[in-house]
Amino acid sequence: MDYFIVRGYLLLLRAELALRVRGFRSVYDFVRASPTRCRQVERRVPYERLCRAMDLACVFYPKTVLCLQRSVATIVLLRGCGWPAEFVNGCNIGTFENHAWVELFGQVVSDKPYVQEMYQVLDRC
Repeated sequence: MDYFIVRGYLLLLRAELALRVRGFRSVYDFVRASPTRCRQVERRVPYERLCRAMDLACVFYPKTVLCLQRSVATIVLLRGCGWPAEFVNGCNIGTFENHAWVELFGQVVSDKPYVQEMYQVLDRC
């Protein structure tokens, strides 16, 4: 099994536990404060491979992975490998449905590409 799939799976576990124990505010503050590690060697790993590994980790996860948990885990994985990923939190104005996703250089990498059109951005970090 690929190292990044296992790492993604463990990050999903960690994100779920942190959200349950400490709540949204502390996890959100953690994401806002986490810097991108500038390791050129690890940045050679294509971000597409990391996102694919997270997709597979979600498949193997025993519970349904929600967008917040997935986005937090993806941010930690990407930033840990040197990619300057952004956590984006949005809301659908018509239904008041919240959603979270990850962007890299202004493009959605953890969700459908048209998600930016469906949700009004509330915050980026």
